[in-house]
Amino acid sequence: MSRFLDRADAGRELAHALSSWRANPRVLVIGLARGGVVVGAEVARVLDVTLDVLVVRKLGLPGHPEVAMGAIGEGGVAVLEQRTVRSAGVTPERLAEVRRSEEIELERRVQLYRGGVTAWSLEDTVALIVDDGIATGATARAACRVTRARGAAHVVLAAPVAARGAASELRGEADEVVVLETATGAFAVGEWYDDFDQTSDAEVLRLLAAARRGDASPRSGPEVPAP
Repeated sequence: MSRFLDRADAGRELAHALSSWRANPRVLVIGLARGGVVVGAEVARVLDVTLDVLVVRKLGLPGHPEVAMGAIGEGGVAVLEQRTVRSAGVTPERLAEVRRSEEIELERRVQLYRGGVTAWSLEDTVALIVDDGIATGATARAACRVTRARGAAHVVLAAPVAARGAASELRGEADEVVVLETATGAFAVGEWYDDFDQTSDAEVLRLLAAARRGDASPRSGPEVPAP
């Protein structure tokens, strides 16, 4: 049986676990695009704090793109799962090819979501990084390193569900790790949701626009047409 109805439902539950940060002017919720923005929008709304977006991209194993062999993030941050790369026999050339492809998509999303607007400063900020789930931890690790590089004073990593091993390892990257549920063994994040449809660029744009307007609900407002 699924644990959450959808990402918004998971975000509301996650917000309760993060209630100590409510209305704190130093807190910035950073949703990982795409699905983490939906969860993060609810967290930001309930906590009454600001929402921003961070783009990270998984480096999928050639032939098995669902398996992460690393991740990249804004600002040139890169994380590699060396054991996975070695055991799969991925050559440096093939790795570089995958990375180049993901860098193109990362830059496209940064330009689309920010529209030329500079990302919020993280100096002296509590960066509350939110995703819809953590499987291998590669993208979450990259996100933590991006926020550190941007000057965050305190990094909190939060997700509705995470692999137990990944959650444990990520405590070395974030100052705090908050998860509602942990899973053992191989699992798919979508198994924990009744509705885990892919989040679109249009939905990310709508949620960010609503948050900037200060709407009572991040889901209100007109539909943003897909680019």
